[in-house]
Amino acid sequence: MSQAQSLSQSTTGTPAGEKAFFDLHVNGVGYLNRIREVKPRKGQPFMACSISAMRGDPNDVEYTKFDLRVTGGEAKRIIAMLKPEVDGKKPVVIGFRIGDIYPELFTYERGEKVGQQGVAIKGRLLKIGFAKVDGQAVTLPAEPPQSHSDSTAQ
Repeated sequence: MSQAQSLSQSTTGTPAGEKAFFDLHVNGVGYLNRIREVKPRKGQPFMACSISAMRGDPNDVEYTKFDLRVTGGEAKRIIAMLKPEVDGKKPVVIGFRIGDIYPELFTYERGEKVGQQGVAIKGRLLKIGFAKVDGQAVTLPAEPPQSHSDSTAQ
C-alpha cells in the first residue's frame, strides 16, 4: 500500500476498494466578476467566473483573484441570477466555497505586462452562502424540490 493510500484510508475512514479523495476547499468573501460561458474546442461549454477574494486587515484589504469553473448546481443558478448585476457593473459580494485549486501559468497579451508571465489560481466554484448587490442582501434561490420521478418507489 502506498503512503498516499495509507494516509487516505486513515484520514477519511474509506475502506479499501472504495474511491477516496483529498478535498481542498477554500472559504471566503469576495467580489464576483467576469461571468461568462466558456466554449472549449473539445468538450462541453461551461459557466465560469472570477472572484477577487478579500483577505487581511479590513482597514487595508488585499485581494487574491480566483478564475473558476462554476460546478455546483445551486451555484450555477445563483451565478446566472447575479450575471445581470455583474454585467451592469454593480458591486456584487458573495460568500463562497471553492475546491480543487491549482496554479496555471499564462503570458500577458495586453497592457503594461504584455509578454510577461503571470499566474492564475484556477478552481471550481462549489457553493455560494450569501450575496450582496450594492451592499444590499440578496435572497438566494432555494434548492429546487426533487421531482416525483427522483423519489423512491413506494
